[in-house]
Amino acid sequence: MMKNRVLVTGGSGFLGSHLCERLLDMGREVICVDNFFTGSKANILHLLDNPYFEVIRHDITFPLYVEVDEIYNLACPASPIHYQHDPVQTTKTSVHGAINMLGLAKRLRARIFQASTSEVYGDPEVHPQAEGYWGNVNPIGLRSCYDEGKRCAETLFFDYHRQHRLRIKVCRIFNTYGPHMAMDDGRVVSNFVVQALRGEDLTIYGSGEQTRSFCYVSDLVDGMVRFMEDTDDAFIGPMNLGNPDECTIRELAETIIDLTGSASKIRYTPLPSDDPLQRRPDIGLARETLGWKPVVDLRAGLARTIEYFEGVLRSL
Repeated sequence: MMKNRVLVTGGSGFLGSHLCERLLDMGREVICVDNFFTGSKANILHLLDNPYFEVIRHDITFPLYVEVDEIYNLACPASPIHYQHDPVQTTKTSVHGAINMLGLAKRLRARIFQASTSEVYGDPEVHPQAEGYWGNVNPIGLRSCYDEGKRCAETLFFDYHRQHRLRIKVCRIFNTYGPHMAMDDGRVVSNFVVQALRGEDLTIYGSGEQTRSFCYVSDLVDGMVRFMEDTDDAFIGPMNLGNPDECTIRELAETIIDLTGSASKIRYTPLPSDDPLQRRPDIGLARETLGWKPVVDLRAGLARTIEYFEGVLRSL
């Protein structure tokens, strides 16, 4: 019996590597595509001996010609440090990359999944954010390359669906954390954990009263796969995936200091431009349609993440 062949763009990144592992565990044949700008070979090293796993170095802003049954499009720098490094390329990855992957899906008549983001809501005026909210996004700010790039990608996905009857699934991913995060990506969980383990001050931007909702990576990947495996082609999203349990950035910092036993202090610096003050998903749609909800609580997930970064720091 032939295995279902799945293409994962951005497959060596934080989320992509966990997704590749999950798909292989499900008996799929996986083609991982990455240009390794932010992805890491270390994230997929343990998969390379699997005969059903293949890696292709490729930038999806250029066309790709492979034969697959399904496509998960995750390729794009997802942290401010990385996506602001080359903002034009970030927009190209979201827009040209979507066009190329949608074109591939159209040729193959394959179902295609778009990993969109809660950043499409911008600095929200509605809280929590449900899928029907159109957002409050600055189209010319420092974060716009990512925010507007992902919004345009959603537009393309829905237009391909309407115009070409393409089978799409679009999810909006909220803050996710766990093993395989990069140490230098500027995301708050990895920043705080590495600073705490090194005994450095934990850097909080702004007052620390801004809130986020953090979803452990295994929960997030489970939601993605459930959504893609759902055979109702009328159920296409967009659908929020994330953890609705909200905490302040100061509370996150204090929890990480407690779990690491660190002597680190908290240091406050100015808030970056366009940084949202609140971020929490309404996951009612995912609960109702997929029976999905996160099961890993924050302290348990942070403990696993700390253990991962302890190993990374020991190997340096």
